[in-house]
Amino acid sequence: MNLVCLDLEGVLVPEIWIAVSSATGIAELRRTTRDEPDYDKLMRFRLDLLAKHKLKLGDIQRVISGMAPLEGACEFTRAVKERSQLIILSDTFEQFAKPLMKQLDWPTLLCNTLEIADDGTVSGYRLRQQNGKKEAVRAFKSLNMRVFAAGDSFNDLAMIREADAGCLFRAPEPIRKDYAYIPCVDAFNDLLVQINNFLS
Repeated sequence: MNLVCLDLEGVLVPEIWIAVSSATGIAELRRTTRDEPDYDKLMRFRLDLLAKHKLKLGDIQRVISGMAPLEGACEFTRAVKERSQLIILSDTFEQFAKPLMKQLDWPTLLCNTLEIADDGTVSGYRLRQQNGKKEAVRAFKSLNMRVFAAGDSFNDLAMIREADAGCLFRAPEPIRKDYAYIPCVDAFNDLLVQINNFLS
């Protein structure tokens, strides 16, 4: 049985933290996993910024409610689901994802959880598990599933390498250069070709 595992932000939907940065004018929130390989360091940086600017979960959710999937993403996910099982492996959070999952017709999502105080302050976060994307792919393979994986950031590299096949999608130039042995495509049609080649 075949399974396609995709990252969410930067692949199917815009980067949520960049959208929050644009809405709030906090330029530092534009930093993502495309820029910072250490996820804990990145999240501590984000949490400090939210506290400094007194931003709460509701402020972020209001930005997300106005977001839409990337152009062509809905059609692409529909095409993938016609050919294979599809799982989204993301470092986003349960409290962020629901409006975007609805627009993508509810693919299965494995992600993380924010810790929220009674007043709506984002006080921390909890990973689903350490190295969650890689470990999910490894677990699927242990069930005798063949796995294709794709993503755009540093935190996607381990799951791509763990998968039976995979590629980068719209990755920034430093990642393309440093990981040139991993194929990289920039259009949904080309990503679908990669998936179809794997499935065949």
